[in-house]
Amino acid sequence: MKDEAKRLLSRGEVRYVIGYRQEESGFRVSPLFARTEGDVDGLTFSPLCDISLVTYLTLEKGVLLESGSQGEQEEIAILARGCDSRALCQLIAENGIPRDKLVILGIACHGVIDRKKIEARFPGCRERAEVIEKGGSYLIRLGDESHEVPTEELLADHCKRCVFPNPILYDVLLGEPVAQREASYEDVIAIESMSLGEKEKFWKEAFSRCLRCYACRNACPVCYCDECVLERLNPQWIHRSVNGGDNLSFHLARAYHLAGRCAGCGECERVCPVNLPLMLLNRKMEKDVKELFDYTAGTEPGQKSLFSTFDRKDPEDFIL
Repeated sequence: MKDEAKRLLSRGEVRYVIGYRQEESGFRVSPLFARTEGDVDGLTFSPLCDISLVTYLTLEKGVLLESGSQGEQEEIAILARGCDSRALCQLIAENGIPRDKLVILGIACHGVIDRKKIEARFPGCRERAEVIEKGGSYLIRLGDESHEVPTEELLADHCKRCVFPNPILYDVLLGEPVAQREASYEDVIAIESMSLGEKEKFWKEAFSRCLRCYACRNACPVCYCDECVLERLNPQWIHRSVNGGDNLSFHLARAYHLAGRCAGCGECERVCPVNLPLMLLNRKMEKDVKELFDYTAGTEPGQKSLFSTFDRKDPEDFIL
């Protein structure tokens, strides 16, 4: 990873490389924008790298919109896991980002640690953590102490269901490919099997906790509109006040906006301060889209977005 990043920078092929940097204390990892070969020494990749870097390509006036010295956009390299590459495929299909301005450093991923789980397991940790995965366990070094914790105890929930651990789209592949899992929707099926009253109770209780902080939307790599329709005042689709009805409307509308677009990265759940089951809702949409249209977002380079295509064979049973 470091060798490839230094090669790209030394030859002037990219303006910078977006990757991960380990913080000096605890389990936190943050984005690193490596502009020089010296910066590259700070790059890292470990099970603690839980952030999707794709969001930094689509921020308003973000890195891809900055012009170089000649007034033209320059190429940028980005480290991409399987879910990140799916998001990139989707954004490229929607013309959200220019493919010819990206160098994608794909990296096979065994899954990432849920930071909330590891911080609960080691509360108040201030030592700089080192974590490697080995034989179904995480080997965690905190200063002079070493701990071995089963992978399943700390692995992020969305990673347990990930069926695309290897990058779909890349220019350079780093690391050996990881064995893929079969798609499974037991969690979604469990909700589907509930009665209408039970479903209503489940989701009302869940969204009653929502603070409407919009962290889920802001962290999502495929939510990149300059102005979110759900915040408009004219027309006003939902009220600004935090209440059960408008919370439900916000999350249902957002789930439909992500139908056929969600990359399964779990960023929405990672940043949620009240632990809403947002991926459960997104996976319900994913399951329905797969069954209705045989479509899975971001799984084929060059794949058109779901709602930009038309097929006469698509079911129309809902039309009376």
